[in-house]
Amino acid sequence: MSVAGEYEKFVWKRISFGIFSLLLLLSLSAIALSLGSYEIPLKELLREISGGNPVLWNVRIPRILTAILVGSSLALSGAVMQCILRNPLASPFTLGISQAAAFGAAVAIVFFGLGKMHRVGESLTIFNPYAVPIFAFLGSLISAFVILALAKLRDLSPEAIILAGVAMSALFQAFVMLIQYFATDVQVASIVFWTFGDVGRARWIEIYIILVTFFLCSLYFFYRRWDYNALLAGDETAISLGVNPQKVRLEGMLVSSFLTAVCVSFTGIIGFIGLIAPHVVRLVIGGDYRFLIPNCAIIGAIILLISDTVGRTIISPVIIPVGIITSILGAPMFIYLLLRGGRSAGG
Repeated sequence: MSVAGEYEKFVWKRISFGIFSLLLLLSLSAIALSLGSYEIPLKELLREISGGNPVLWNVRIPRILTAILVGSSLALSGAVMQCILRNPLASPFTLGISQAAAFGAAVAIVFFGLGKMHRVGESLTIFNPYAVPIFAFLGSLISAFVILALAKLRDLSPEAIILAGVAMSALFQAFVMLIQYFATDVQVASIVFWTFGDVGRARWIEIYIILVTFFLCSLYFFYRRWDYNALLAGDETAISLGVNPQKVRLEGMLVSSFLTAVCVSFTGIIGFIGLIAPHVVRLVIGGDYRFLIPNCAIIGAIILLISDTVGRTIISPVIIPVGIITSILGAPMFIYLLLRGGRSAGG
């Protein structure tokens, strides 16, 4: 087969994987809409949606859209972080950004009296819908900016940035435990509930915010796709191709951290999506970021949607927070990657 034929085969395989994944996501979304404590037959789904079924429009559709957007966002952030840090273990969760969000939420709940809870639809949520997410968002950005500042001022290596993220994660976890130690029972319960991670908390306005953020950040990532491919070949090769590795790394960390901060501020801690999804995609289609970026977004959405559907149906009407499900899935993957001995993020 000619070189042109091989390249066409290479491209078609990756496009086919994307098409299949997108169709799978649409199918899983329909199944998720039909399942729950109030089941709706698939054949009646379109009629119920067009008829304005309140269970669908007020509970399940927002929940599913949130799972898709947050899963896609965390997967993209993880894929970019793994590339720019040249470390397969890099993700928003392992870099401490999610733990910093928990610290921000704990400060809001304990020191600003936002620890009341009430039941909405099929899940519990923090009483104040905006103050806690704002504090969580600020906490995430603090962690991201500290890591970026260390990287900029001390010219840290990608490996050292990972260690800095681990240190920040441990620090913020300690702060959260310290706050819980002096908090009331209701406040501790509120903090613990927030850290579980739940895509059922987001309302339509929060979904619009996540959607706009995801759209803008994903456009930036796709614009930088060739730069990420160049980084996979090493800094010297990237420089010879006209890429500034330090600039690409700093911008990539900033944008991916911002995207993660927006998501976790509205949903709580949802770990390991940014770790699992990029590796699943690389195993199937390789590390070319022209195809990795869109496919990571789809696979991340699929993983989080499946996790949330399992969590709310396995022992219905009791809902298991999706953060617990993703941690159960992600922990074995994390151990597997450690045992692999730190192969390159582009492998």
